[in-house]
Amino acid sequence: MEGQVIELAYALDTFYFLVMGAFVMWMAAGFSMLEAGMVSSKSVVEILTKNIALYSIASIMYMVVGYNLMYPADGNGVVPALSFFLGGDNEAADVIASGGDVYYSALSDFFFQVVFVATAMSIVSGAVAERMKLSSFLLFAVVMTSLIYPIQGYWKWGGGFLDAAGYSDFAGSGVVHLFAAAAALAGVLLLGARKGKYEDGKVNAIPGSNMPLATLGTFILWLGWFGFNGGSELMVSNVGEANAVSLVFVNTNAAAAGGVLGALIFSKVLFGKFDLSMSLNGAIGGLVSITAEPLAPTPELAAIIGAIGGVLVVLSIIFLDKSKIDDPVGAISAHGTCGIWGLIAVTLSNGDATLGAQLYGTIVIFAWTFIMALIFWGILKMVMGIRISEEAEAMGVDVAECGMEAYPEFKK
Repeated sequence: MEGQVIELAYALDTFYFLVMGAFVMWMAAGFSMLEAGMVSSKSVVEILTKNIALYSIASIMYMVVGYNLMYPADGNGVVPALSFFLGGDNEAADVIASGGDVYYSALSDFFFQVVFVATAMSIVSGAVAERMKLSSFLLFAVVMTSLIYPIQGYWKWGGGFLDAAGYSDFAGSGVVHLFAAAAALAGVLLLGARKGKYEDGKVNAIPGSNMPLATLGTFILWLGWFGFNGGSELMVSNVGEANAVSLVFVNTNAAAAGGVLGALIFSKVLFGKFDLSMSLNGAIGGLVSITAEPLAPTPELAAIIGAIGGVLVVLSIIFLDKSKIDDPVGAISAHGTCGIWGLIAVTLSNGDATLGAQLYGTIVIFAWTFIMALIFWGILKMVMGIRISEEAEAMGVDVAECGMEAYPEFKK
C-alpha cells in the first residue's frame, strides 16, 4: 500500500510539473504576440520567425548539452562537468525504494527547464528587434542556450558557488530575467539604435503596429507566469506543498496587478496620459519583481513589490531613451531593472536571504552574461555583421530577411 501511495504522489507531482512546463511554453506565444505588437508593421514577420526559431534552437541545444551543463553529474562549483544528451528516466523500483525522496520524472524536470531557457532567449529577441540580421541572432541563440545560460544556471540551481554563497532566486529574477537583459544590453550597444529613433537631440517614438496583439500577448505571459513561479515549487502532492503553490499563484497575480497600476498611475503623473505600453511593461516588471521570491511575502507585500517594479519600468525606459539605448519593447527595463529589484526585494520577506549575497549574485550573473554576450556578439559582428543595411532597414526586415509582409492587404 505504501508503494502505491508513493507511486501515486510521483505521478501527481510529475503531471503537475509537466502542466506547469506547458504553461511556461505558452509564454513563447505571449512573447511572440507582445513583440509583434510593439514593433513596426514592417518587422512583424521577422520577429515571429525569430521566436519560433529560437524556441526550436533552445529545445535542441539544451537537450544536446545545456541541461547536462546546468545540472551536471560532477563539477567544482564554478565549472560543470561536460556531458551530452539526456539520460534515462526513473525506474518504479527506485522511486519506491527512495521512500518518496524521488518524486517526479527526470524527463519532466528537463521539460520544465528547457522552456525556461527558451523564455530567456525570447527576451533578447525583442530588445534587438527591427535592425539585427536574423542569421546572426540565431547563431547567437545557439551559443546562449547551450553555453552561456547553463553555466550561470549551474552556479545557482545546479548547486554551484552562488548557491553556496547564500544567493536566493526562487524562480529566476536573476538566473533567467537579469541574465537575458544583460545579453540583450550587450547586443543593443553593439547594434546601435534604429534609424530615426534619436535625431537632433530628441527621442522619436516609433509606435507599435498592433497594440491589441501586444495586450493579448501580455495576458498570455501573465497566465504563463503561474507555471513559471508555481512550477518552481516542484511539488504539490501534500497539504503543505499544495498550500505553498496556491500562495505562489496568489502572489504572482498580485505582483502583476501591482505592476500594472504602478506603471499606469506613474505614467499619468509624468505624461498626463494613461500609457498602455508602459502599463504592459508594468505587468511584466511586476511579474519579474516577484519571481525571485513568490512564496515568502504576503499578498499585500507582493502587490507592493510589483507596484515598485511598475514604477521602475517607467523610469528605466525613460533613462535608456535619454542614454540613446534603443530597446523597442522595453525588455531591458522590464527584465533587467526589475530583475535587480526583485533580487533585492527577496530580503523584505525571506529571513535567510542577505543583501550582500543578493548583490553578489546580481553582479556575478550580470558580469558573466554581459561579457560573454559582448564577446560572441562582437565575433559575429566582425565575421558576418550583425546589423542589416540601411536600405534593408528602410524596406523593413520582413521583406529584407523573410521575403514577406505581415499585413500585405494594407499596403498603400
